[in-house]
Amino acid sequence: MSAMPLPSSDHAYSSSGKQLRVNDKQRLQMISKDLVVNGSIEIRHRFSESVAQAREDLPYGMRIYIRSLHDQTVAASLDRIKALHEAGFDPVPHIAARRIKSRDELQDFLSTAVRDYGVSRVLLIGGDIAEVQGPYNDASAVLMDGVLEANGIREIGLAAYPEGHVRIANERLHQILQDKLELVARIGLGTYIVTQFSFVPARVVDFCAMLSRRFPETSIYVGIAGPTEPAKLVNYANICGVSASIRAMTDLGLKAAQVVSHTEPGSQLEAVARYCAARETCNVTGIHVFSFGGFIKSSQWMHRLYSKQ
Repeated sequence: MSAMPLPSSDHAYSSSGKQLRVNDKQRLQMISKDLVVNGSIEIRHRFSESVAQAREDLPYGMRIYIRSLHDQTVAASLDRIKALHEAGFDPVPHIAARRIKSRDELQDFLSTAVRDYGVSRVLLIGGDIAEVQGPYNDASAVLMDGVLEANGIREIGLAAYPEGHVRIANERLHQILQDKLELVARIGLGTYIVTQFSFVPARVVDFCAMLSRRFPETSIYVGIAGPTEPAKLVNYANICGVSASIRAMTDLGLKAAQVVSHTEPGSQLEAVARYCAARETCNVTGIHVFSFGGFIKSSQWMHRLYSKQ
């Protein structure tokens, strides 16, 4: 997926490229709305209630991601994929390479998801478990297998980490991402990047700038933790490997709960919007909301933002 120009607004550029005077508040509000409308959300628990609420809160056709659960096969997500498709959304399943038990399991799942429920893209991740459960050691092994395109998948989402990875050095992490992007391009599929969330807006902005320099034609969806109680969010941060920013800020004298309470999702979204506003074109396409505090709370937060006049 290629980078998109920013939507038109009263913030314009002259033919020479010189920035013209603007109403900054209105422009930021417009960009924030676009980031939400063009974005996505991850669904977790209380599924039937969540889908009903999604119909009320979220734009028709929005991408809704279905997590890969440690204790379930990939086929166990088909009922959720079906419900989201029937509700008018674009279901995007997680494929955790190391948790797939056999090629036949993955092929059967993809065939049904694509043929019956309109799935056209997946978020392909390694799956952070110590013991590989089947034939795929990592995401690249799934890509090289050919099973995705053979079963009708047209676009691949790849994960990136503003806080780094607990077991992989940053430079190696960037090289792995580049290798996967090049592999997907050779296969002939579309691709985009979904980032992990962070508690430090400046770190997210720097990370987006780095991705833009390295991969200027690849769309980026910036991960943001939706409204969540501080203690629960700290717990998820430790699980997801994004506790580095907690440690950095607690070194300055803030307790972990205080760090999180001062980084509610609106400030994260504003930082991304300001990043986009500073560029004539921007390959940050939307946000990706992690609904740690509950899908309904997160979807209502998104609705309030994009429905503002």
